[in-house]
Amino acid sequence: MPLIIISGYPSSGKTQRAEQLLEDFRSRIQGSSNARIARLKVHHISDQTLGLSRTIYGDVRAEKDGRAAEFSAVERVLGRDDIVVADGLNYIKGYRYQLYCAAKAASTPSCIVHVGASMQTCREINTRLRAEDDGYPEEIFEDLLRRYEEPNDGNRWDRPLFTVLHDDSIPPFDAIWDAIIGEAKTVKPHQATVLKPATATDYLYDLDRLTQDVLSLVLSYQQNHAGEGGGQMPVADVSVLLELPLSPVSVPELQRLRRQFIALNRQHRLEKNRIKELFVLFLNEQLNKDT
Repeated sequence: MPLIIISGYPSSGKTQRAEQLLEDFRSRIQGSSNARIARLKVHHISDQTLGLSRTIYGDVRAEKDGRAAEFSAVERVLGRDDIVVADGLNYIKGYRYQLYCAAKAASTPSCIVHVGASMQTCREINTRLRAEDDGYPEEIFEDLLRRYEEPNDGNRWDRPLFTVLHDDSIPPFDAIWDAIIGEAKTVKPHQATVLKPATATDYLYDLDRLTQDVLSLVLSYQQNHAGEGGGQMPVADVSVLLELPLSPVSVPELQRLRRQFIALNRQHRLEKNRIKELFVLFLNEQLNKDT
């Protein structure tokens, strides 16, 4: 069952919104006479439930380890009878894409709940929390504000996108429920709303060719920068840099990741001009999990 990804600035009230959603979901489940709904279980995964300190965001290695722990926790409970609320910063678009792929691999829908608050409002909240020994250190907090990549419903992995503003008393419960679980999900969709299977030979050819082009660039870069210990490399027509780990990546490992990406995306069409960028985002997450 669905994955709800909470995203927002630090100290924007994400956990408050997650708890509101959890309470609403549990109430609907307990009050339902529909066997499909009544058997659902709700899971809340956050830095707090995983015992992660806010200070990990000041250390690259610790943050990546924490993100890997969160991702593993989400993957473990994704299932047909489970609703998973991933209540974290989720500020990196590549990581949100990774969560989207995990939900897709589990044949379950996902959505983004963006908790919207101004930077100044978040600063004021964090100052109050720090007075209670429960906020982010100031330097880490400001760095996270700068690094935040806001969800964009133009990206397939960032939709459906629900924005909850700071002054909103509650999230749009009905809209979120209907989008990911509600009875409307059991109705046969209108043909215009169905993702059409990508059976066309030209799409599979593009998927194969463009991902192979990226791998060729990686291998060429590693050969030309031997002994330099990783680095960031540009990829033509891609807005993000490909981040290579310190140790060279072997051809078998690159091909394994390429096959995995193709398997995730071969059934539904990606826009041709987005294939390389999505593959780079995927590689950035997979290649840097343990660095």
